[in-house]
Amino acid sequence: MDIRQLVTFHKVATLLSFTRAASELKYAQSSVTAQIKSLELSLGVDLFDRLGGRIQLTEAGQRLLPYAEQMVTLAGEARGATRASEEPSGVLTVGSMESITSYRMPPLLEFFHHRYPSLQIVLRPSLCAETCHALRQGMFDMGFLMEAETQHPGVQTEVLGSEPLTVVAAPDHPLTRAEKITTDALRQTQVISAEAGCAYRELFEAELNDGTGEPLPFLEFGTTESIKRGVAAGLGVSLLPTATVADALEAGTLVSLPWSIPFEVHTQIAWRRGKNLSREMRVFVDQTIRFLAEEYAGAAA
Repeated sequence: MDIRQLVTFHKVATLLSFTRAASELKYAQSSVTAQIKSLELSLGVDLFDRLGGRIQLTEAGQRLLPYAEQMVTLAGEARGATRASEEPSGVLTVGSMESITSYRMPPLLEFFHHRYPSLQIVLRPSLCAETCHALRQGMFDMGFLMEAETQHPGVQTEVLGSEPLTVVAAPDHPLTRAEKITTDALRQTQVISAEAGCAYRELFEAELNDGTGEPLPFLEFGTTESIKRGVAAGLGVSLLPTATVADALEAGTLVSLPWSIPFEVHTQIAWRRGKNLSREMRVFVDQTIRFLAEEYAGAAA
């Protein structure tokens, strides 16, 4: 096997798609298929199960993946060491939840686009538990988390800051007339939330369910924007990161409810514990801290 085959295997294993892997690697799909078949022949095992239009890693493929990730990383480090004067380049795959990608990262991505044009940042939508799993498996280079916990098995994190949260409602919602909102009052109203697996949704749900004996029904919407539209239409109230609703609060399409939030979540940048950070990864970590940690510190001041 050679490094090109391992790069191709790692990309297909990460995306679970020959078509998308070919697109990102700028290969013909037939070339990707040929490289994987050649790698399988050299190892004497099948690396993927082909199930109709889908693929998944075999047990052998799952065992190979962390080794492939290490060898691909080392190859990148070797190239970087021999081109010390050149700018960071290549591809960084980053897992991130929607609220961070859409509302926190644009200035950072703009900086990388202009300052490091040879470094491609590929963002993958992912909830926190999925991001941690992908980092441990080598499927993501970096990831963003928004959780109460800051220690994660097999994952190293750097806390960027406490993420402010706000309970919002439509301007004509009955709860907007109260000077103070109790947890019991929230239990009596419809709540719109992100999908299960979102850390702040789970903390909110646990708070509302505490002592009731019965899980309260949450109306799940797929995206932050759809949640905001649902709340604005009077379908219920929602707990969201303040950064995602700042524009709507300023425009008056949503209002903040005076509920004292009894928990806190922290936005973190993460990578696999024990991983030697490449030059590109270190640049990404350093600039993320520069942009986002300073932003959080300014908001808290």
